[in-house]
Parts: sequence; C-alpha cells; structure tokens
Amino acid sequence: MTEIIFLVEDDPEGGYVARAIGESIFTQSDSIEELREMVKDAVHCHYPDEATRPKLIRLHIVHDEVIAS
Repeated sequence: MTEIIFLVEDDPEGGYVARAIGESIFTQSDSIEELREMVKDAVHCHYPDEATRPKLIRLHIVHDEVIAS
C-alpha cells in the first residue's frame, strides 16, 4: 500500500474526527494542525513496520454547510 486516505469531518462536540477508509484507524483532535500529527501517529502505531507502512497519507476534509432557503 502506498497511500492511505482519511475522511475528516467536523466533530459535533467541537474539533475534528478522522477515519481511515478501509482500515480500522480512528483519531480526533481540536485543530487541523493537531489532527495531522495525530493521524501520522495513528498510522505509525497501526503499521509499526516501515516497509509495510503507507508512504502517503491523504486527508479528505468534508465540511457540511446548512443555509436557509
């Protein structure tokens, strides 16, 4: 695997939640900057062997916006 993709969404309680697509990796944080570090750490914990660890981490950030009609 050369790339892993995380779906990043706003947490209803504040901050952000990230879920890896196709893997059981989840993390959360209060800011996007902190989330980047938390995602890296989570990937390193899930793939301790550098040879099998994905080389790229992609964050797909989704924001819902509600507007009145």
